[in-house]
Amino acid sequence: MTDSDLPAGGDSRSWTVDELADMHAGALDDVAAAELWSRVRDNPDALAVLDELDTTRAELAGLREAPVAPMPDDVAARINAALATERERAFPSTQQQPAVAPVASWQPRGQAQPDGHVVDLARRRRAKQLGWGAGLLTAAAAIVAAVALSLPTQSTQGTPLAGDSSSQSRSADEPLSLRGDDVASGAGETIGVKDFGAFGDRAGLDACLAANDLTIDDELLGVRPATVDGQDAVLAVFTTGELARYRMLALPAGCDENNQGIIYDEVVGG
Repeated sequence: MTDSDLPAGGDSRSWTVDELADMHAGALDDVAAAELWSRVRDNPDALAVLDELDTTRAELAGLREAPVAPMPDDVAARINAALATERERAFPSTQQQPAVAPVASWQPRGQAQPDGHVVDLARRRRAKQLGWGAGLLTAAAAIVAAVALSLPTQSTQGTPLAGDSSSQSRSADEPLSLRGDDVASGAGETIGVKDFGAFGDRAGLDACLAANDLTIDDELLGVRPATVDGQDAVLAVFTTGELARYRMLALPAGCDENNQGIIYDEVVGG
């Protein structure tokens, strides 16, 4: 998006959508971000763009729940044949090497998958949802995964990929363990996760909020189980309408329409 794409009434001399996107993504240094924020904080058009960026971030985070379309059998067969030919050309004397791993049986989310497939599956989901060339990207992802499984094992040093599950210190399926004086530190690991834990679903979360006379109309960015000073809890993060500022709550796991309780309720970030 360029200056010509600014909303009606926007002032192209004071800000651009690209600048707002960089600030929203944390790509600007503190001085540049503060200077830009001072120019746009009272500009309704700029704030509307920032709200849209918040919404887009939440929608992209939700793509992890999107269903995975199966690869067509004929495409998988052609890929397997090409990989087998290439492997034979590259390693003609390695008769004892394992056969090329088949790529046709991709499994939906929830069934066991080798760790190496995680990044490729996420890319395929994004491609399907955003209308990109799904067939081409699916085939490319399968080639990467199959080659990784079929080539001889070698010791490789370097920095793990950001999306590689083996590089993560904590799984999204594991409850966060937080101290009562540092609950805010769990916000980043909650945004994008939709695990209602003891609440079961959004209705369970809403029942707890209602029991505490809380009405939150802002968008839910993430929810996940946690412990706070050893107490079972559920974390929930909502938008606030302000740049990089979020409302974060920690609610007792036993909270429902008949049981009140709030462990933590603060605006964080910014």
